[in-house]
Amino acid sequence: MEKLNNKWDTLLLKLQKDIAEDIDLKGVLFLIGVQELQMGIKEFSKEEKQDILHLAVCKLLTPYGYFKFEKVDEDGWPHWIELKAIKNLSGKQQDLLIKEAIIAYFS
Repeated sequence: MEKLNNKWDTLLLKLQKDIAEDIDLKGVLFLIGVQELQMGIKEFSKEEKQDILHLAVCKLLTPYGYFKFEKVDEDGWPHWIELKAIKNLSGKQQDLLIKEAIIAYFS
């Protein structure tokens, strides 16, 4: 777990340097979600921001067997099917899994 935390801290520092702002787990998820959505830079509603975070989690956890990509809808939003419930993990386990998946995403 210490190795994961070190990799996570290194990644956060790199991202903070690249975007010139402090960033946390939700911020990284938002960046990934916007990247995967491929709609460019624009204003998103509160609901769309939540959807972007969900999109990022689905994308990240697909290789771990939690989600399966289904389709892109007519508005350009990707959709996944849940295969395993991540909510069955504790909050700490979810955070560790997501951090591991983020590190893999950027590797």
